Amino acid sequence: MEGILWKWTNYWNGWQTRWFVLENGIISYYKSQDEVSQGCKGSVKVSVCQINVNCIDNTRLDLVIPGQQHMYLKAPSPQDRQKWLVALGSAKACVRSKSDGTVTLLEDPNSLSHKKSELRLYCDLMMQQVHAKIDDASSLLTATCDTFIRTLEDIMKLTSNASNAVPYEMPIPNITAKNNSSKPPRQSIT
Repeated sequence: MEGILWKWTNYWNGWQTRWFVLENGIISYYKSQDEVSQGCKGSVKVSVCQINVNCIDNTRLDLVIPGQQHMYLKAPSPQDRQKWLVALGSAKACVRSKSDGTVTLLEDPNSLSHKKSELRLYCDLMMQQVHAKIDDASSLLTATCDTFIRTLEDIMKLTSNASNAVPYEMPIPNITAKNNSSKPPRQSIT
C-alpha cells in the first residue's frame, strides 16, 4: 500500500505531507511521490511497532517502537486511516521473526494464525477506543455531578440564610374558639 499521510515533524513545522510506502513489512516515507527514487527519509519495521489509534482525531494513527521512536501520522480521511490500519495490521500479522533475526512472510495470509493475529489487532484497537469513550464519559459525568452537588449546597445555604434573616410567621389556628372574629395567634419559626 502507498499514499499520502501527514507526519508530525516538530512544533516549528507541524504536520508535513509525506509519501508513505508499506512493502514487505516495512513502512517507509519520502518527502513526496516524485522523490521516491532519491531514497526514503525514514522507515520502520511494522513487526516491532505498536499501532495506536487516536480516539479524539479519527484520522490519526501512531506507530510506536516502545522506548525508541514515535511516528505520529494523520490520514486524509477516516476511511483512509482505516485502510492504513488494515494494511499495517495485516503486514504485522504476516511477518514472523526467526530466531536468527531474519524475517519471513507467512505462506498463506488466510491461515488461522494470520486471522487470529489480525483479530487480536482489531480487538486491541476497539478496546482502546472503548476505554477512551468510557474515560470521556466518566470525566463528563463526574464534572456534571460535582456541579449539581455544589448547586444543591449553594441552594441549601441560601435557604438557611434566608430563613435566619427574615423570620416566617406561620399562623396557628385556634381550635377551641369557634367563630372567634379575632385573628389566630402567630408563632415565629426560625
